[in-house]
Amino acid sequence: MDKNANNNQDSANSLEKLKLLAEAAHLLNSTIEYEELMKNVLQLVRRAVNAEAAIVFRYDPAFEDLRIRFYSGDDEPHQLTIPLGKGFVGWVAEHNEPIMTNAPLEDSHYSPEIAELRGGALRSILCYPLLLRGKFFGVVEAINKRDGEFDQSDLETLDVLSDQIALAINNALLYRTSRRQALQRKTLFEVSKHLMSSLNLDEVLHNILVALGRVVDFEAGGIYLIEDKTGDVESITSLGYKAAKESNLHLKIGDGIVGSVARTGEAEIIPDVRNDSRYIDARSATRSEIVVPVMSDGKMVGVLNLENDEVDAFSDEDLEILSTFASQAAISIERARMHKYILEQKKIEEQLSIARAIQGTFLPKKVPEIKGYDIWGANIPSGEVGGDYYDFIRIVDNQLGIAIADVSGKGIPAALIMASVRASLIAEIRNNYAIRSICQKVNNLLCESLEPENFVTAIYGVLDTKNSIFTFSNCGHNPGIILRADGTVEELTEGGLILGIRPNSKYEERPVYINPGDILCLYTDGVTEAENSQGEQFEETRILDILKKYNSLSSTEIGNKTIKAVGTFADEKYSMDDLTLIIVKRL
Repeated sequence: MDKNANNNQDSANSLEKLKLLAEAAHLLNSTIEYEELMKNVLQLVRRAVNAEAAIVFRYDPAFEDLRIRFYSGDDEPHQLTIPLGKGFVGWVAEHNEPIMTNAPLEDSHYSPEIAELRGGALRSILCYPLLLRGKFFGVVEAINKRDGEFDQSDLETLDVLSDQIALAINNALLYRTSRRQALQRKTLFEVSKHLMSSLNLDEVLHNILVALGRVVDFEAGGIYLIEDKTGDVESITSLGYKAAKESNLHLKIGDGIVGSVARTGEAEIIPDVRNDSRYIDARSATRSEIVVPVMSDGKMVGVLNLENDEVDAFSDEDLEILSTFASQAAISIERARMHKYILEQKKIEEQLSIARAIQGTFLPKKVPEIKGYDIWGANIPSGEVGGDYYDFIRIVDNQLGIAIADVSGKGIPAALIMASVRASLIAEIRNNYAIRSICQKVNNLLCESLEPENFVTAIYGVLDTKNSIFTFSNCGHNPGIILRADGTVEELTEGGLILGIRPNSKYEERPVYINPGDILCLYTDGVTEAENSQGEQFEETRILDILKKYNSLSSTEIGNKTIKAVGTFADEKYSMDDLTLIIVKRL
């Protein structure tokens, strides 16, 4: 009777195992999706040995730990990480042998830290190694037998299931890898076409981040463009950051993990940013980060940064994908940058062209013809829109206003200031104010309208052609020169401060008599500050040498000789300033 009972029990057990194998085969082959399969594996283990919970630890040779899927049956699987070689699982992983204990708290393999990760009281544990073609692949663990203690039959059950579980997980991993690679290739191809079709830099950067989201899981990311000269972050395109934290994204080379990669040019994977003091808190939920440099022809173009809310979320495979994206992105970024630069330059050129045309209307169309005087003036721009100004202004019969001015800076801002100087000067002249009053009023107007770093130097005077008297005021400008017919030299320095820096400044005026044969010369610093290859400046003495040497020539010839001398003197590498020159010669 006992023998028959045993036979019946063996038959029942065999039948149960066959049913379990059939059920396992069905469950494990029902899906090839990795996450769904892992959930099925955990359910299968729990039911097969009647455990409260189950854990699958998958070993990845690229990491010194075991990746975990933990499932208690009450909710979705949790993901954890446990160091290799620690606790029951670590011992099984090292020795490839199972452990079964119904008194885990008293076992030498017990680890309080790992037990805490599992949560709940431990009554019994059954760990079994997963082998794939003889190689260690992972560990499956059943926790807390529901109706008593784990026994030999439970161990045998896991022995029967382990090969199927390992094979099913491996197939799912291979499928996931294959599908991911196919998606990556397809995405890279599509991204390449899409990026090459766009020349808008902001659009290109946004598209790169959106495309990355199809092949790499991340909660937030950014592309940081590096300014080549300063090393500062020039611009940022980002996804997933709160507006309040976006100020933390701006940094310099060397600051934070992104700045560190920008400095070294070496990609980094940060498993847990909480353990890295370089991390700049732009997202409190971030746990792991991957940062890749974007290089073009060996030059740092920018940095690509992705963040994930899970610890150790990024792999070497992700790094390879990002590096490939970064190479493609570099080409597109450089194309878009160049296109943007060309458009900006074109826009600037258009603006400069308009400004030059406007500036041209401010300068005299022709020099005045006055009996007994030979007058000439010229402005030679440096190439940009300059801030030099000169003018001949008819006031009344026998009175000619002569003005020369130099606005600080260049370009359109200087031209606008010059326009303001000219307009206010002419307005005050028409009110018939004295020269000193005109200078004071123009100064006050400029003090109200100019920024602190802007100013104007000028000489304004009136030539009384009937009495041959030139009455002037020098507002911080280069001294005017009178070369007398007898060879003596007189400088025109009287006046007051530079215009636009101190309101209510007082200015004095001084009359000088112009004798027959005298030459009056007014100029801007573009003449005297021109430098040769030795760093020497042209200076006033060379102007005087030209005036003395060619004093018998016409004012036009003297002026042209001076401009030619400056051009010959200046070094080829010297960036020429505007040249403005006025020559008045009494016949």
